[in-house]
Amino acid sequence: MLSQATRETVAATLPAVEGALGEITPNFYNRMFTAHPELLDNLFNRSHQQSGEQPLALAGSIAAYAHLQLEPDLRRQRFIIDRIAHKHASLGVTRDQYAVVHEHLFGAIVEVLGAAVTPEVANAWDELYWDMADVLIREEADLYAAAGVEPGQVWRDLLVTGRTQASPDTVSFVLARPDGAELPTFHPGQYISVQVPLADGAHQIRQYSLTGPADRRAEWTFSVKLAGEVSAHLHEHVFEGDTLHVSTPFGDLVLPDDDSPLLLASAGIGCTPVIGLLNALGANGRQRQVTVLHADRSRARQPHRGQLASLVENLDDARLYQWYEQGVEHVNSDDVRVGQMSLDGIELADGVHAMLCGPAGFMGAVREQLLARDIPEDRIHYETFGPELLRTGSSR
Repeated sequence: MLSQATRETVAATLPAVEGALGEITPNFYNRMFTAHPELLDNLFNRSHQQSGEQPLALAGSIAAYAHLQLEPDLRRQRFIIDRIAHKHASLGVTRDQYAVVHEHLFGAIVEVLGAAVTPEVANAWDELYWDMADVLIREEADLYAAAGVEPGQVWRDLLVTGRTQASPDTVSFVLARPDGAELPTFHPGQYISVQVPLADGAHQIRQYSLTGPADRRAEWTFSVKLAGEVSAHLHEHVFEGDTLHVSTPFGDLVLPDDDSPLLLASAGIGCTPVIGLLNALGANGRQRQVTVLHADRSRARQPHRGQLASLVENLDDARLYQWYEQGVEHVNSDDVRVGQMSLDGIELADGVHAMLCGPAGFMGAVREQLLARDIPEDRIHYETFGPELLRTGSSR
């Protein structure tokens, strides 16, 4: 809980700090990676660093948390904390790493803002940082405990027992323990982190949704679209009989625990958590209305096209609509459409939960359409595996 003096100082200095975050965050990362190059090689996504996305995501989360201390919004705060905590847990982040971030972040703030960082200002932002860090550390400790692991001890080596081509640029992998024993349980919609060794000696990490049935305890299945260093390594170098270094499953895009109607919307490889959710819906036998929307470049390049259609067909009250940018000139179906996803003509049942997965731009566009149709923010949930900007009003 922040003191009143700290709140007043943060309120007075937030515009200046927020305006300088574009300079502060690259400075911070440069400092930290110079002192700890292993973090860039083995923990942070190098592609996102080079594109500038990761610094922007950090800037968004810091600014969002500061705003929430001045104008409390418990739902929004829960969204931010849950999202970051699950990502951190999937990477094995531990308490001591927050001290490393603190050292280099505040060094960057002082360098960029100079004399404006008085002792009073420094103390206020220090208190704000540790308030957020302490909340995250507690949340991550709970996630580790629920997973039955010690903090940070989320990694294991699993055997690749299957590899199939899900589309021209998407490969699916099946993982199992070498001894054939059961794997940890997961909730449909959750993901694992996969760490791979690259040619330059770095060990890069990326998250992938689990697509197989959650009750199939002896194996995990995930799909990889060819995009980025980790995905390229998996496509080119990983086959049956190889070993992969993966984390315990985490992620908060899980089925609402009721029988309310569902809208599942995805684009591209974002279909993978939807596949996991549909597997669960087909297995639990509960009756609920389900509308599935998917957008892709073409039918030829759509991953899991047949599986998605089959899973929807197996549900009693479900319908699938699909949008393609090209290659549907000869398709004669009201459920197959040309262009980008639009909710025009799509029935949204009362009390529907909308669950979105795909690129940030796609999810933002669908979210705006849902809000325009009077779907409450707290019933819009999403998952993305890039560093999203948490300052936006998007819901989990």
